[in-house]
Amino acid sequence: MKRVLVIEDEPDIQEMLCAYLRDAGYDTGAASDGVTALELFHKETWDLLLLDLMLPKIDGYGVCELVRRKSSVPIIMLTALDAEEHQIRGFDLQIDDYVTKPFSTQILLRKIAAVLRRSSGETEVHQLIYKDIVLDLDDYRASAAGDALDLTTREFELLRELLQNQGRVLTRSMLLGRLWNYDFLGDERIVDSHIKNLRKKLDRDYIETVRGVGYRIEKMR
Repeated sequence: MKRVLVIEDEPDIQEMLCAYLRDAGYDTGAASDGVTALELFHKETWDLLLLDLMLPKIDGYGVCELVRRKSSVPIIMLTALDAEEHQIRGFDLQIDDYVTKPFSTQILLRKIAAVLRRSSGETEVHQLIYKDIVLDLDDYRASAAGDALDLTTREFELLRELLQNQGRVLTRSMLLGRLWNYDFLGDERIVDSHIKNLRKKLDRDYIETVRGVGYRIEKMR
């Protein structure tokens, strides 16, 4: 499990970021000022820092400069400062990406995943294959036993999440957060409805219902 240190002084934003990251499968830690951030950074091992700029005690630039003296850990700056000079200064300090507020949590999660892939040397995955199901992630196409599946975008994304988390139970709230975003105010039963339609189109009983919790696809042995 990858570990992300969230360095953000606004409590609501910090809490929201940590919740999204945990739902996405990351282990998280949090700091509300630059001094605490550096203490946590030196005390524990982290795979990525999500770093605000306007921090008490030591600002984000100072934190970044001190971290870079000892480590090449990936850093994404997340800040309301969107002027070109702020971004240039960040990249001059060897950050990996710069995201301005307000931001899309779904885009941020994908940027985090992309930075982590680059830092670990992983190659980007273009297809997901499970038994006789093939998902083409570039073209949003799906097939089973060689036959094309007519999936909606949401059904495709549901199947992608299940296949990327084989063996892990995904709760309805997790799926709502990832695919509908937490701004969606509807009933969690919308997930059940989409799963039901997806099962019909797959014509295969690969998706297991974990009563009272959510859904999963068993990990291939």
